[in-house]
Amino acid sequence: MQQYSVGLVGYGLGGSVFHAPLIASVPGLRLARISSRSANRDEVRRVYPGAVLDDAPQAMLDDPSIRLVVVCTPNASHYALARDALLAGKHVVVDKPFVLSSAEGAELIQLARERNLLLSVFQNRRWDGDFLTLRRSVASGELGAVHTYRAHFDRYSPQVKARWKEEPQAGSGVLWDLGSHLIDQALVLLGTPRSVTAQLSVQRAGAQVEDSFELLLDYGTRKAVLHAGTQVCAPGPRYEVHGTLGSFVKYGVDTQEDALKQGARPGDGGWGHDIPANHATITTAAEGSRTVQTIPGCYEAYYLGVHAAIASGQPVPVSAEGALNVVRVVECAQRSHRERRTVDFV
Repeated sequence: MQQYSVGLVGYGLGGSVFHAPLIASVPGLRLARISSRSANRDEVRRVYPGAVLDDAPQAMLDDPSIRLVVVCTPNASHYALARDALLAGKHVVVDKPFVLSSAEGAELIQLARERNLLLSVFQNRRWDGDFLTLRRSVASGELGAVHTYRAHFDRYSPQVKARWKEEPQAGSGVLWDLGSHLIDQALVLLGTPRSVTAQLSVQRAGAQVEDSFELLLDYGTRKAVLHAGTQVCAPGPRYEVHGTLGSFVKYGVDTQEDALKQGARPGDGGWGHDIPANHATITTAAEGSRTVQTIPGCYEAYYLGVHAAIASGQPVPVSAEGALNVVRVVECAQRSHRERRTVDFV
């Protein structure tokens, strides 16, 4: 397997817990440079002894050996950093959300196309085990034609934390954060909607940005209802999907995030496996109810796909065009909430 050197911009939670370990898990990718002003140098040397730690990203942009730059910084900086990397002739991966406006996204897509470079967005929850299981069930036809899709991403975090995601600045708030995941999954499963209706809420004492939302994506004869909250002690179903022939109900969240935080890595025993109590239930009129074992999650599949795209010209695992549609739905949702009306997706 041909090996490519990777530069990672940002070593906060996303960079240290998700991107760096997943990049390192792919034999064809070498984490060569990390750009971060706040990273613990001793920790980086211990965990990634072959990586150079830079205070600013310019060094990796000037390094001809770096083929791929991964941008994992606060959302408002994604556009400028991705643009600089493309102008430097690098393939680029941007953490979700792609950018903060559809105009910025369209510009980056055009720039990558003009320079014949790869541009992809890290929508890792396409490789959640529960979502993989749901996609298989829908594709099999056992649910019939899906007419109602409900997905929740709820947490219990009643105290506002001192972090940029909860401060009043561009790209903060739960809609850009958890909403990017929920919207992307809905678009993968159902395609783009014809309209969006949204209610954004500030529910916690001291919160300055929305910490809860509910979106309705209208598909005519189908609908998707997406919800995220930060004060949910007893979450309901993660997925509740109904079709003309049956229903799919699944509790619990994918185990990979917690595993990564605890130091586990792809390939470890039990990686991506769900607990049996959270396996989905499929109920059909013809056969009644049965439990379905969750397909193991595999976040590493994203970077394996990125390597294949660089090495052999295969499509990137998440297209920038698909990620741009997520941004467009967020824009519609913000407008819907602001104007208190349903907004057409155009």
